[in-house]
Amino acid sequence: MFSARAITRAFRAPVSRSLTRNITTASRGSALTSTWKSSTLAWQPRLAASFSTSFRVLEKQGAVDEELAIKLESELNLEKELTSHEELPETVQDFLNNSPFKLNDKAGQEEVELVRKFGDETIRVVFSISDLNAPIDESMNDEALFDESSEEEELDQRSRSSMQSGGAQSAAAKEKDAVGTTQEPLEEEEEEYEEEAEEPSYPVRMNVTIEKPNQGALQVEAVAQDGMVVVENVFYHKNAALATAQTAEADWERRGAYAGPPFGNLDEDLQVLLERYLDERGINTQLALFIPDYIDFKEQKEYLSWLENVKGFVTA
Repeated sequence: MFSARAITRAFRAPVSRSLTRNITTASRGSALTSTWKSSTLAWQPRLAASFSTSFRVLEKQGAVDEELAIKLESELNLEKELTSHEELPETVQDFLNNSPFKLNDKAGQEEVELVRKFGDETIRVVFSISDLNAPIDESMNDEALFDESSEEEELDQRSRSSMQSGGAQSAAAKEKDAVGTTQEPLEEEEEEYEEEAEEPSYPVRMNVTIEKPNQGALQVEAVAQDGMVVVENVFYHKNAALATAQTAEADWERRGAYAGPPFGNLDEDLQVLLERYLDERGINTQLALFIPDYIDFKEQKEYLSWLENVKGFVTA
């Protein structure tokens, strides 16, 4: 009995000691783990707080956004009431219906292209709506200078005639002169007002290209204004692609090409024949009248689209 009990005790003692040691070791390990986790958790909230603060800075904070959006909406509604941007003007529609030119117009782009065939030739006319907002140099207006000089001459003649007449004048003559002097300024003011009321025309630059198969191309720089096509330069390119390419290399090569003398320096008969040559291909008065009208229409349409895009961006 005693020996069996002793054997049982001897067998249980090591097991209990080993279990106690394992439990103690496990408890120490768990304590270390819990300590590391607690320190990690104590550090993590500071990182999360810093991140959330930086996120709030990126939120929409504009104080003028709403006011700007309202103003854009008001401007957009006003423009839509004043003009009908979706309907082509009658003059523009009439030209497109009766002209051999085909219109190539991409929304959002400033340049517009007209293309037609003339025998084996391909003719392109390119213009831009940016010319509508180009400043006009009024100091170079020859008509204004001529008007000023004529007015000065007229005043000079009046002063001379009054000095030469001298002597006494009858009351009727004085009254007639007084009435004439009061009426003439009124008439001049009315004429000036009518001239100011007329919408001033603006020059539009045209780039005309005439291509022939395997023969290169002619490139004509011209200006359309007041129903007239004014030719400035005529280039010849052996490579037709050079005349229409829109790359920096092609533009640099075109600048270095010989353009010939200015068109106005050519022989007058040669100028007339070149103008007739262009007129036969549709570079004429009808085209010069169409281009400004279409620029007005397209610029208004692009402006409305710009207002809508800016408003959509501000309110997003």
